[in-house]
Amino acid sequence: MYAPSAGNEQPWHFIVVDDKKLFGRIMAYHPYASMLDTAPVAILVCGDIRLERFPGNWMLDCAAATQNMLLAAHAEGLGAVWVGVFPNAEWMAAMREVFSLPVTVQAFSLVALGFTEESRGDANRFRPERIHRNGWNPGGKG
Repeated sequence: MYAPSAGNEQPWHFIVVDDKKLFGRIMAYHPYASMLDTAPVAILVCGDIRLERFPGNWMLDCAAATQNMLLAAHAEGLGAVWVGVFPNAEWMAAMREVFSLPVTVQAFSLVALGFTEESRGDANRFRPERIHRNGWNPGGKG
């Protein structure tokens, strides 16, 4: 809940899910949610458009909240996976039905939490060629 948000409106709601039947329903329609089969808990991140101060920013705000959740889980030694829901209309509608979301609340992401079964080590994901200075070209020239 300490994530930045447009106008500091914090338009998010979180649904903590630990019901395996609900996990089964999600896995039945979401092709990338198979980790729910072993996860003990997940958190559905939702945006409430009634709480938006600047329309169209709820998804940015929810993305920041989701990222904070992933970082917090990592800091606690937990495994966490961001399962995308937004902008897929079918997955959003299914989440609305599964969790009886009000019409003003949109499902954004699902974060599966648990203990990892594998250690991936520290992957080097730094890509210096993706850093640009003062423009697109390396060094900002031309």
